[in-house]
Amino acid sequence: MQGFQVPDAGVQDAGVPGSGCRGSGCRGSRMLALFNKLLDWFRALFWKEEMELTLVGLQYSGKTTFVNVIASGQFNEDMIPTVGFNMRKITKGNVTIKLWDIGGQPRFRSMWERYCRGVSAIVYMVDAADQEKIEASKNELHNLLDKPQLQGIPVLVLGNKRDLPGALDEKELIEKMNLSAIQDREICCYSISCKEKDNIDITLQWLIQHSKSRRS
Repeated sequence: MQGFQVPDAGVQDAGVPGSGCRGSGCRGSRMLALFNKLLDWFRALFWKEEMELTLVGLQYSGKTTFVNVIASGQFNEDMIPTVGFNMRKITKGNVTIKLWDIGGQPRFRSMWERYCRGVSAIVYMVDAADQEKIEASKNELHNLLDKPQLQGIPVLVLGNKRDLPGALDEKELIEKMNLSAIQDREICCYSISCKEKDNIDITLQWLIQHSKSRRS
């Protein structure tokens, strides 16, 4: 199961040497290409994308650590688990991400649905190295996605702590979490390490591209 990617259409310059383009039509094509490039540049400057995400998962899976890493690039071994919820705004380029980090303790799981309503995507964090909790994590995910109010909202499953011995890889996570059974929405799975910052870049790419694709 691969990440959702939208190919960059780009703009091809029809007036490059050797292209076979000559005359006024060629000049018009070059002008159009230049105009499109300028338009893209102005969009990057002034067009601000915004998206709202909710981050859920069992306690000690690394949710708050993930937020800290993507916000500041810093890993803190002694991160305190979230009690209740936290909200943080993170800006990456021209994309502003409003991220709800919801506590994973049993007493807070009833809050998950409320904070997942109407968001651009749900990010579900799994401790890929704690296989004793995988079954409980799977059940909580499927129970959450069964809620009618959350129908169709895309889900990004992140298997954290891939740097630890015995951690499940993407293929194993897809199987253990029964992700192939989720057919009513877009779903993506990455194996990451917040500590080593493995695959944090492609995770951010998915989130940023997702904010754009939802508005196209």
